[in-house]
Order: sequence, then C-alpha cells, then structure tokens
Amino acid sequence: MPVSARPPIDTEQALQAETIAAVAEIGQAAWDACAGPDNPFVRYAFLHALEMSGSVGTEESGWLPQHIVIRFGDDGPPVALVPMYLKLHSYGEYVFDHGWADGYERAGGRYYPKLQAAVPFTPATGPRVLLHPGVDDPLKLRRLAASVMAQIAERMGVSSVHVTFPTKPEWDAFGEAGWCQRLGHQYHWFNNDYGSFDDFLADLNARKRKAIKKERRQVAESGLKVEILTGAAIKTRHWDAFFQFYTDTGHRKWGAPYLTEPFFHEIGTTMANDIALVMASDGDELVAGALNLIGADALYGRHWGCVDRVKFLHFEACYYQAIDFAIARGLSRVEAGAQGEHKIQRGYVPVPTYSAHWIADPRFRDAVEDFVTRERRAVVHRIDALQDCSPFRKTDGDPAATPEVDASEILEL
Repeated sequence: MPVSARPPIDTEQALQAETIAAVAEIGQAAWDACAGPDNPFVRYAFLHALEMSGSVGTEESGWLPQHIVIRFGDDGPPVALVPMYLKLHSYGEYVFDHGWADGYERAGGRYYPKLQAAVPFTPATGPRVLLHPGVDDPLKLRRLAASVMAQIAERMGVSSVHVTFPTKPEWDAFGEAGWCQRLGHQYHWFNNDYGSFDDFLADLNARKRKAIKKERRQVAESGLKVEILTGAAIKTRHWDAFFQFYTDTGHRKWGAPYLTEPFFHEIGTTMANDIALVMASDGDELVAGALNLIGADALYGRHWGCVDRVKFLHFEACYYQAIDFAIARGLSRVEAGAQGEHKIQRGYVPVPTYSAHWIADPRFRDAVEDFVTRERRAVVHRIDALQDCSPFRKTDGDPAATPEVDASEILEL
C-alpha cells in the first residue's frame, strides 16, 4: 500500500515506550516502516550492520544500543523509533563535548555514561525520531520522544542525553521541550540543475574554475584510473582494499578505526544499490577509495583512504567524483561530512547543523545553556563570514548560494 494511502495514526491513543538492545528485536519491516526510504543511515540495514559487525554493542566500542520504541500497547506496531546508545566516551560523534565532560568531572560530577540519539560515526543530518508515515501529529510524537529520553536518563542515572545531527524541525521541537540547542556547520554542494561538471564550473569565478581543472587534470595525468562503482559492480576485493584504506586513515588521524571489516562487507551485501564507491587503481592494484551512501535526494560522503598519495587525489575521489555522480543521478546535493574549509574552494558551501542536549544537573545545565547561546551567535556569524569565501561568480540571486540561515530566529533563542 502506498505511504499516502496508509490510514492516519491517532496520537491521542495511549502510547507505551520501551528500550531494546538491538534493531533485530524489532525486525527490518517494522523498523523501516518508520525509518522510511530517504536517509540510508537510519534504515535497518545500516544500523544492523553496525551491530552485527561489533562496530557498536560492545564495551570496547563504547556504544551500547538503547533504542527507544514507542507503540500502542504491548503488541501494537511501532509508531516512533529513536536510535539511541548508552555512551561510555565521546568518540565517533562529531559534536564535541569533551570540554563539557572535563569541566563537569573537575567540578565533582560524573559525565559518563551518557545517552546519545544518533547514528554512530556518521555526521550526517537526518531524522532522529523515526515516525510511522501514518502519524497525524509529528510534533506531538517528537515532544513525547524528548520526554521519554529524559525519563530514561533519570531512571538510568546518567548525566545527559544528546541528540546529534537531527533535522531542523526536530531541533525546534527539542528546544520547545526545554533542551539546550547547539548549532554547528558543515559544507555541502548544491546541484543547480547542472547537466555536466562543466556546467557547474561555469558558475565559478575564473580563478577557481582554472584551479579545479588543474587539479583534475593532474590526477588524470598521473596514470591512475578513477571510477565510481555501485551495486553488483562492487566486489569483495574492493571492500578488502577499502578497509585497508580506511584503517590507514584511521590510524593516522585518530588512533583506532571505529568500524570493523565485517561492517563494510555487510553493507556491501545488504545495501549495494545504496552505495557509490570511488576506487582509484594503478594497473591491477587498488590504491585509494572513497565511500558514499546514496539517499533519495543526496549523496553522503563518508570515508576515504589511500596507500598511494598522489597530489589532488583526495579532492578528485571525495569531491569531484561525488559531484559528477550527483549530477548524473539528478541528486540535489552532496554532503561531504564534517569539517574542512578547503571544501569551499571546490564548490561546497557552509550550512548549519544542529544538536540538542538534555542535562540532568540544573547547575551544569545553566552553564551549558549559557555556552551554547553564545556559541550559536558565533556560528551564525562564522557562516556569514564564510560566504565571502565563495568561489561562485557574484551575481544577483546566485543559484548555488548557501540556503538561507534564519539568523534572527537562531540568535533570539
């Protein structure tokens, strides 16, 4: 039955909430009925791959699933789900609260464990309260989820709950429920109905256009073959090589990779058509790769690694190949992950990201609220300043400009 034909769910009925230790306790059909098809990271296949591979769910990982299920009665179908974890540290989140932890513990508090409503190791905006499409009052369910999370935190005696990279409507709902609202930013590329990469380049000023052409030409002249693979074209040898690339990058950047090798092979089996894997080869040898996941209207860049460091190969594999793919597929944007002001010069523009935080200790909450209020102002001004670094030609109503940030609304929070 099409989603639009499903009968509405009356949120006035009595609802019950529970936590589960694995998405398998719900099953794929019930989970995906709430997760929907648009965002690959909140679907059953991705979250289950994290759990079955041991990437989460162990003391060593520090991510222990405590997913929330809200339903009618004991046997009713889920009407809302929240992927949530008991966290033993602050790694793999990309919304940094190490300073909060240090300050609270120096003051005599115990910051860990905490609860985290998020997709592990994935700084990509998406729904965090997964609603059945028949729900007739999304705002009410989001507020209910906020209340349930706070109650679970109080029952477990943890310091805090953190909802990272939610959608803007969810962020607003958590703010209305009294949570601290934090603002961040990333860099995304937007498709202005381009027919080709050259059409995109035509929107850039001459100097930036020339620089990108030079970078792509240097990679092309290196002798490497760079291609993007999806579906059945991705073989076991590609995943074996990519895991090597991923671990090499992980060891150089943060010490220990978060994801296990079985995770990549599992999503290669269950999500092959949702994956765009960029691979660079030197003859028969695979030397670099970049992993992207395909959403309904976006391409999400996630991981990169290499064993052969060719100049500009990172930009080609992670940014330019992603743009090529998005144009070919008619996707509206490319989300290139966390951090990286160098992305601006390659056509990626700053956009806001969101997180919401419930703090048990009222004194600590006041301190966090004061911090995030001042930080929001700084982030809004930072996004505004970064606009001046845009590589796009200055025209009235620039079609590739950053989506409007409602600065007045954010600054008044």
